[in-house]
Order: sequence, then C-alpha cells, then structure tokens
Amino acid sequence: MTDHTTEVVVGAAVVAAAAGFILYAVQFAGVGGPQGDDYFLTASFRSVEGIAVGTDVRLGGVKVGTVTDLTLNPATFRADTTFTIDGALQLPEDTAVVISSEGLLGGNFVELLPGGSPFNLEPGSEIEDTQSSVSLVQLLLRFVTGSEDG
Repeated sequence: MTDHTTEVVVGAAVVAAAAGFILYAVQFAGVGGPQGDDYFLTASFRSVEGIAVGTDVRLGGVKVGTVTDLTLNPATFRADTTFTIDGALQLPEDTAVVISSEGLLGGNFVELLPGGSPFNLEPGSEIEDTQSSVSLVQLLLRFVTGSEDG
C-alpha cells in the first residue's frame, strides 16, 4: 500500500473551503432565514421587476436586510414580498417601502423610507405603503410616443 497522506490533506482542505463558502452564504447572503434577532416584514407590490430572493433591503443606502421570499397572491394578483430586517432597527409603523434602482444600468434593491409615527412595526407586520419598480422600457416608450399612459 502507498501512503495517501497528500491526498487526505488536499481532500480535507477542499472540504474546509466548501464549509467556509457555505458558512459565508448562510451568514452574509441572507440564505436560511433571519439571523440572531433579525425579524420578518412583508409588503405587497404591483410589480417586483428586478427583485429576487437575496436582494438587499436598504435604509439610507445601508443594507439592513434581505428579501427572503417572493410569491404571487392569486386573490389580488400582486407580488407578496417577505424580507428580514436587522433586529436592532425599529421602524415606525408608517414606514414606506420602494423598489429603487442603483442607476441606469445598475440593479434594483428594496428601499425603506421611515415615517414619523411614534409606534413601531411589530415583527411579521405588513408594510402597507409600497411603490413598485418602474420599467425603463415603459418610461422610454412614454417619452418617445408622448403618451401619458405608456
């Protein structure tokens, strides 16, 4: 029998690297649900174009959460969205949520716009004030045709 020490060491290194990538995905990419004291919020949009599971949720340009689920509600024909929020962040109950763009060629993200209510959203609450994503193609068509209803 030959000595397979090198193969065992290389195999162990590969397994350790794979475990490191999985740990990174679970902790930093929002895979696997809320972390620690994070909590869920929901919102319903007319359109979630450009948003997917794993998309950033930002407040003031800072990532404070992640989109964890997108489903079509067959009763309302709206896209129901679930996202996690950092547990240290207490949002007023009149907070609005908007799908924003990073720029002309950038990706989309979910932006939180806190209101001024003295009462905070409870974990699992639904944010009622939503604004869907704006389609760049529809805006260009409105501009080119001069139409108001694209």
